[in-house]
Amino acid sequence: MLADVLHRAQQWLTRHGAITRASWVGRRFRAMGEGARIAFPASDIVGPGHIGMGRGVLIGADVTLAAGMPAEVLGPDGDAVITIGDRTTIGRGCHLVGRVGIHIANDVTFAPNVYVTDHNHHYGDVTTPIGIQVLDEAPVSIGPGCWIATNAVILPGTTIGRQVTVAAGAVVRGTIPDCCVVAGAPAVVVRQWTEEKGWDPPLRDERVPPPGWPRGYPSG
Repeated sequence: MLADVLHRAQQWLTRHGAITRASWVGRRFRAMGEGARIAFPASDIVGPGHIGMGRGVLIGADVTLAAGMPAEVLGPDGDAVITIGDRTTIGRGCHLVGRVGIHIANDVTFAPNVYVTDHNHHYGDVTTPIGIQVLDEAPVSIGPGCWIATNAVILPGTTIGRQVTVAAGAVVRGTIPDCCVVAGAPAVVVRQWTEEKGWDPPLRDERVPPPGWPRGYPSG
């Protein structure tokens, strides 16, 4: 009996506990577009005044969105630290942790448990604990239409082009060209599409969309 009551309560919270632009938490964000939604339960949300998201963004449960550290002052609200483009989907348990800039374009899809950060601990001073050394910082940019698979890690200073697949468990740093697949730790390009060659190496099997399947980027 108690288990049934708790299950029904959880279902009610899942349906009605999401953060939207109309909710009190939603209004604290720098921007939250029409139809954007953060599922219940949300994880840590730090510095929402420095976080903006576009229309139709869907963020799963237990996702951390952190612009700066708790109690850290990054500047006046309105300065963008994390931006998420229209129709981007972020899976359950992801972490976006920024201080200088994490910028995600439209139509990006994150699987669960992806970690993205624009800063890391410096270890150059061997006389000082690494955890309290001055941070290394560099902005991160993820282009439109990308797919970031489960357990990928995107490190500071990474620029990912458009239509990139980041394989599960990849650790990515540096500049990644358009229309490619990267895998490994550190991640390297394992397949790429160009006008001259198409996919190199060739795809194992071509997928032909059935009639009526959407093609191209959404308009508007």
